[in-house]
Amino acid sequence: MRRLIRLAAFAALAAAALVPGQAQAQTQASAQAASPANCTLNNGIKHVISIQFDNTHLFRDRANVPSDLEQMPNLLNFMTSNGTLSDNEHTILISHTAGGILTSLTGLYPDRQGITVSNSYGYFKTGTNATAFSSAFKYWTDKVDDVTPTGVNDPNPNMVTTGGLNTPAPWVPYTRAGCDYGAVSTANVVLENTRTTPAGDMTKVFGANSPEWNEAKATPALAQTDFVGIAVHCAVGGGICNTSTHARPDLLPDEPGGYNNFQALFGAKYVNPAITGGANAVNDTNGHPITDPAGNPGFPGFDGALAKNTLGYIAQMQEAGVPITFAYISDAHDNHTLFRASGPGEADYVQQLHDYDQAFGTFFSRLAADGIDKSNTLFVFTADENDHFAGGNSSDGTWSHTFCNVTGGQTCPANQIGEVTQNIKALVPAADLPPAFDIHFDSAPTVYVAGNPAPGNAQVRQFERDLAAAQNVDPYVSSSPSPVMLRIADPVGQKALHMVNADPQRTQTFTYFANPDYFLTTGNTACPTASVPTCVDYHFAYSHGDVTEDIARTWLGFVGPGVKNLGRTSDTWSDHADIRPTILSLLGLKDSYEPDGAALVDFLDTSAVSRELRAHHESLVRLHTVYKEIAAPFGPFAADTLVASTRAIASGSATDDSAYASTESSISSLTSQRDALEAQMRTALTNATFGGPLASEQQLKSMIDQGNQLLDHASALASAS
Repeated sequence: MRRLIRLAAFAALAAAALVPGQAQAQTQASAQAASPANCTLNNGIKHVISIQFDNTHLFRDRANVPSDLEQMPNLLNFMTSNGTLSDNEHTILISHTAGGILTSLTGLYPDRQGITVSNSYGYFKTGTNATAFSSAFKYWTDKVDDVTPTGVNDPNPNMVTTGGLNTPAPWVPYTRAGCDYGAVSTANVVLENTRTTPAGDMTKVFGANSPEWNEAKATPALAQTDFVGIAVHCAVGGGICNTSTHARPDLLPDEPGGYNNFQALFGAKYVNPAITGGANAVNDTNGHPITDPAGNPGFPGFDGALAKNTLGYIAQMQEAGVPITFAYISDAHDNHTLFRASGPGEADYVQQLHDYDQAFGTFFSRLAADGIDKSNTLFVFTADENDHFAGGNSSDGTWSHTFCNVTGGQTCPANQIGEVTQNIKALVPAADLPPAFDIHFDSAPTVYVAGNPAPGNAQVRQFERDLAAAQNVDPYVSSSPSPVMLRIADPVGQKALHMVNADPQRTQTFTYFANPDYFLTTGNTACPTASVPTCVDYHFAYSHGDVTEDIARTWLGFVGPGVKNLGRTSDTWSDHADIRPTILSLLGLKDSYEPDGAALVDFLDTSAVSRELRAHHESLVRLHTVYKEIAAPFGPFAADTLVASTRAIASGSATDDSAYASTESSISSLTSQRDALEAQMRTALTNATFGGPLASEQQLKSMIDQGNQLLDHASALASAS
């Protein structure tokens, strides 16, 4: 969920009470989709439709209620009957919407794509080391500090990669190949704000005092509808941008190999006419114009990215000759009218899933009538991450949408719903609190101590020890106090989890992975009137960001040319970094960099993979398995080093911190070895998939053996800590 950031934007739209625009809808779907002239892909693929859901579940949250996908049989059956649906897919750390989507889009773990903490993050300001916060949702080229004119507080890109450069953009291989790339609510690929400051998106894209800039200045809610959330990055030669006078330069100054003379259409105001033949509205799958809450045609908001809206946009783009579409669908379990979460089996939740299912049924039928189907289209479906449902139990789908005052000793009803909102300061003796610190509110809060002290700082160490030992009443666990924390990591441990990027100002002091029933803040909660440190808040009930299996493990579906029909399978462990290289390998495209993932060849027909992958299939599959075990944020190397980190940080005293120092040194050494071996394996897998010098069987075996030895050392450290 794009938590709070998006709710605020939606509230602004509703409050604006704008006069609804005349929603001129496009004509109904054409009998045959337009064919892009210069977009040539491998394996007979003519179209790519990639959809990433927000927190949509294949596994059941409660045994007596069918899961989200079970309640969407049109989608579930499409994947299992025509392709492969893996239920052994995993997200990354920190496991939130922005990070999960951006790893899927780039094939890079957070340390190399930049978003190590989301959906917002803290950073230490240049010069003062005071803490500031930034949204992770920003257009691809935006800076961390996009408030001051020059980014003085942190001039690095939000999407930062090795060397402090801007991460390569995900649409580039497609547009260079002659394919227009459409995006619907896709994180950081579309404009994300309407700011008119010097570094704001309206200024950078359209220019100060332009009509768009003036609209954003005068009516920012309308500008959100017109310019945010929808985009087409146009192919070399112009593509669909040639049909519009409103295309703007698609600027990527750090793109490897340069990216000159490309254009893009930003916003529904300009995309809609280009893909409808001149209409100012696109229809949803029910045939109704897609509008914002005030009735203006255009972007419905990120929380308004319902299946009917997103699928309507995808179909219209494909029919207009935009062959590559990447899109986002918002979760079904948050009621954006009542501004609260809904529990498993609750009537509004069930209805929303029914509506999603109907939208997919209409969508697939419409595409089939257009000649867009599994014979010529690569379909990819996944979710950014799974969730932990914070709630009790209900036999009939009714849930108690009330606050529960845990501090006051209130007994919560059996069907209580909501996260246990906890003031982190109340978990620590007041004398041990740092004079100034802040956190990213979350079930796994990242902590920023003012001054950016180095690991091992005495005051920070006592703060960490206190939090590691903290106990409190979680009403879903017991009426007696139980541990709040699951795991904890400081910068040494975070590096092993791929949570330290190329911008040192964004490295948090430590990360506190709590029991995911909790949502940690730095203040008390009105519960509903008494201000207390511990309160169940029914507005939010689906936690992510944390390290538990119910959050980490999600699902991934492929349908189309070159994809095996395996139905539902658990046989291959994968994570979001593997999605992009799998797609590109099928299409015959490649990135300018080595991805952190690898093509999931077990899901692909033999004829669809490279000759090198076929010739060394067994060894490369074994290498991929060990590679994921040492590299993945939810792999065993990461899990074992996190166990060791937790025990080390919880240990010691003001007079003896030797166990902490020793274990930190061991983790650092193992991580350095891991990083070096990971890079070798990454090169071998990339070359075998996309071309390049191929490692010999002996070299592959050596890397596999080294990986297994490294895993043994990490396991031993976890056991000994």
